[in-house]
Amino acid sequence: MPEPPPDSPTPEELRKAMKAFKKRLKLTRLDDESSLGHGPMSSGRTSGVVAITPPNQYPRAVWDALVELGRLKYAGQGLYEIPKP
Repeated sequence: MPEPPPDSPTPEELRKAMKAFKKRLKLTRLDDESSLGHGPMSSGRTSGVVAITPPNQYPRAVWDALVELGRLKYAGQGLYEIPKP
């Protein structure tokens, strides 16, 4: 079995990074939905947030690896999103 390059992220690191990304996306959407103008007594619109800046606990190489694997999509200007199935 070939050795991965020494600077490539481990599968465990990729899993943890993806979990952190999903959590941040969820919290960003909840924060957007809870702002004034669309509360429980208003029209109740859902969040339009689809792309976020990934958590900075992980290096850019991790996010690039997740893009290569198809788990994330680069949306430009440092933003990433979960691709639609």
